[in-house]
Amino acid sequence: MTHVDPEMRDLLLAAIPALRAFAFSLTHDLDRSDDLVQETLVRAWTKADSFRRGTNLTAWLFTILRNQFYTDLRKRRREIEDVDGTMAARLASLPDQEARLELNAFRVALAGLPTNQREALVLVGAQSFTYEEAASICGVAVGTIKSRVSRARLRLTEVLGMGGPDDIGSDAATRAALGNP
Repeated sequence: MTHVDPEMRDLLLAAIPALRAFAFSLTHDLDRSDDLVQETLVRAWTKADSFRRGTNLTAWLFTILRNQFYTDLRKRRREIEDVDGTMAARLASLPDQEARLELNAFRVALAGLPTNQREALVLVGAQSFTYEEAASICGVAVGTIKSRVSRARLRLTEVLGMGGPDDIGSDAATRAALGNP
């Protein structure tokens, strides 16, 4: 039986909400995102000895999650995707309030971004990682992350028909994702 490190266990458990949010932003599927988080936690637990104490555990976990996502993506290339959203539309209930309509429009716009822009925006805007941390997670230069976030924000404001920051509603998550706290 292996030794259980209660501190590492507690740190991993505390990171689950952020991991779930990031996984869902990549997969757009609750079941797949939960599977991705579970696989990330298993890998982190089995490789806990490779984590350097005193460094950013969440960034380490996000790197594991991101790598697993792309590994899974390569494996799924042969699967049929729901490109036009027909199956997803059948699973969703129609929004009955303006806020739900706006949130749905935001989700669609976010999902329409290229994966690399979406992940950069989620890491910096929604998960509050620094550009440096996001660059480390994605394995790219800081300037690349800044460029991806900028292009993603610009594209979201265009798709959502926003003229600028003043058009952004009061939703904190939306403001954060668009870079306007």
